[in-house]
Amino acid sequence: MYTVVERELELGLVLSPERSIPVPARLTYRTNDPYAVHVTFHVGSDSPIQWIFARELLVEGVFRPCGDGDVRAWPTRVDGRSLVCLSLASPDGEALLQAPAAAVSAWLERTLRVVPPGSEQQHLGLDKALSDLLALAPGDELRPGGAGSEESPDPGA
Repeated sequence: MYTVVERELELGLVLSPERSIPVPARLTYRTNDPYAVHVTFHVGSDSPIQWIFARELLVEGVFRPCGDGDVRAWPTRVDGRSLVCLSLASPDGEALLQAPAAAVSAWLERTLRVVPPGSEQQHLGLDKALSDLLALAPGDELRPGGAGSEESPDPGA
């Protein structure tokens, strides 16, 4: 079982320095994927657009510019409002989005309370997965002539 922390909010898709349009979005954090944040953009289609990137990138982007490549984040102020900018690039194009810094920070704070930084690995379930993988299934016992035996089967058998 895992915990989900979600937040619906409206982002601004920047079209020009003077113009942006609202884009409804959902921020999602799952404790079974503790290093990642999922952002789903609802842009009026039957197929929402989803981006997944490091939670640490968004945490850092609230305070200072960070990121390389496809996802970058940085804080800014526009008309006296504190915002977090997200630059997303894909083969289909690029987008610059602005999110209210207070809403993003509050949501991130909730994720950090659920899974504090540095404790993510404890939530991956790797120990259980590895032990399940290595466990012998019933009927897989090693026995003479069975799978894993070094003895050769009888010729003609």
